[in-house]
Amino acid sequence: MAEGINKRETWTSKVDFLLALMGFSIGLGNIWRFPYLCFKNGGGCFLIPYVICLILAGVPALVLEISLGQYTSQGAITAWKICPIFQGIGYAGVLVMQYVNIYYTVILGWAFYYMFASFQSSLPWSRCGNKWNTPNCVESGEKLNISEQNASAITSVSASQEYWDYRVLRLSGGLDEAGQVNWDLALCLLLAWIVCYLCVCKGIKSSGKVVYFTATAPYILLTAVLIRGVTLPGAADGIKFYLTPDLSRLGDGRVWLDAGTQVFFSYSIGTGTMTALGSYNKYKNNFYRDSIIFSLFNSGTSFYGGFLIFSVLGFMAKNQGVPIKDVAKAGPGLAFIVYPEAVAQMPLAPLWSALFFFMIILLGLDSEFVGIEGVVTAVVDWYPQYLRRGYRKEIFTAVVCAVWFLLGLSMVTEGGMYVFQLFDHYSGSGSVLLLVVICQCLAIGWLYGRNRFYDNMESMLGFRINPWIGWCWCFFAPSFCAFIFIFNLVTYQPMSYGKYVYPGWGQAFGWLLTATSLTCIPAVMIYKLIKTTGTIRERLNKLIIPEIEEKRDEIELEDREGHQAALLTKDNDEKEQKA
Repeated sequence: MAEGINKRETWTSKVDFLLALMGFSIGLGNIWRFPYLCFKNGGGCFLIPYVICLILAGVPALVLEISLGQYTSQGAITAWKICPIFQGIGYAGVLVMQYVNIYYTVILGWAFYYMFASFQSSLPWSRCGNKWNTPNCVESGEKLNISEQNASAITSVSASQEYWDYRVLRLSGGLDEAGQVNWDLALCLLLAWIVCYLCVCKGIKSSGKVVYFTATAPYILLTAVLIRGVTLPGAADGIKFYLTPDLSRLGDGRVWLDAGTQVFFSYSIGTGTMTALGSYNKYKNNFYRDSIIFSLFNSGTSFYGGFLIFSVLGFMAKNQGVPIKDVAKAGPGLAFIVYPEAVAQMPLAPLWSALFFFMIILLGLDSEFVGIEGVVTAVVDWYPQYLRRGYRKEIFTAVVCAVWFLLGLSMVTEGGMYVFQLFDHYSGSGSVLLLVVICQCLAIGWLYGRNRFYDNMESMLGFRINPWIGWCWCFFAPSFCAFIFIFNLVTYQPMSYGKYVYPGWGQAFGWLLTATSLTCIPAVMIYKLIKTTGTIRERLNKLIIPEIEEKRDEIELEDREGHQAALLTKDNDEKEQKA
């Protein structure tokens, strides 16, 4: 190692790594994004493609990314030197994670806003008569007014929905009406970024300890609110809607795309984050066991959180006298309408509300730790001679967080929700994750070689894992992801938020966000082919030869020497005890 360059960090214990994974598994992607996608896509119908994608692509891709990081001890960009022609996968993943970090922290800002608003004797979203309410506002327990001219035309809106639209977001008429910055939301966003930075500025040695609290405490509050939710009148109807599939919706490509990308989003697959976390493991760590535990907790938490959301939706539908599918606007803000409605029905509502949104903040923080660490790790490993000296990594992290905060201000304007939706739909999920996963599977399964990578994993684990995972890399995962991608293109519909349909230029901007990530893969391929000497065939042959194999051999040698030294020490200790 060059003089002055700080040594690369590792997890201080195996529990740190597992808790980091589990902390991520109970993030907002599970109790915020999963329920609103279920609600949007017909409840139980959404669970069918979700489980199929989990088995065929989600878990196999998770194992691939974590094992790649552990084997190479590198972040997302440099880890893909294992198959140089596909190193663009690393760049694409880092860009995707950068976009996710920008808009994901906005959700934390919303949570801070609601937590501060909870410190009142009466929760502001539990009643009408506020300056932001309209004549159509109804409080819990009141029936909605139905137009005499059209029995299906709902003319009233719940107080919690109006609080979200007209007080928190101050929602404008569309994407072309940006309006002014909501400075109270902007300050909450700034606070969220400051807290995130303080938790990650020292790397995994600080964030690895924070997750001991953030990964476990939220379960207690989530369970308490769930118990209250399922005891509300009408809760059973909501749960029935959640669990009963509407099979006719399976013909909608959007349902399959949302289900597939929700798996990748909540598991952070295709973003380089899992590769970064795995890279801090010691070489002999049992990542396969950790991946299985993580998968069970991740999907289990999503399913568990869905019961709370839909039990409260059933309660709201019963009180308002409308079908469950019409009780609230399907969108990213669903959780900030339904969860507040739930805590408003509890005794000592302001106390429970403050505690609940504190839990939401904890859930979001440990997920954001992972996202920030994934991007920072990739760049630091790319330029270790510059960024791993002194306090340069901390300074670099601060600069990155400041830039992301400034970009996030566009999402706390009066038209910010429309920008937020574009980022969520096009940059951090949707087609981009599907195509990145396809490239990962092709690179490892075919070019590097499934059996060869199985040998690498066996050298770390001491045993050979189930061949199903390898078959998924080569056949099932890329085929399934390609199927979803094509199906979505065939059934494509313009993006909308409520009744607002995005204009063509807005959707074009969204596709541009997708393109900025995906074009990294062919761009790096072309660059490397031009830079490499020889005929086209010779260049291709050179570019599928790992550039980090020698380094891996050195790490294996160090590991063996360390193991031998440990055995020698143990033997000497036993001899001394006998003497």
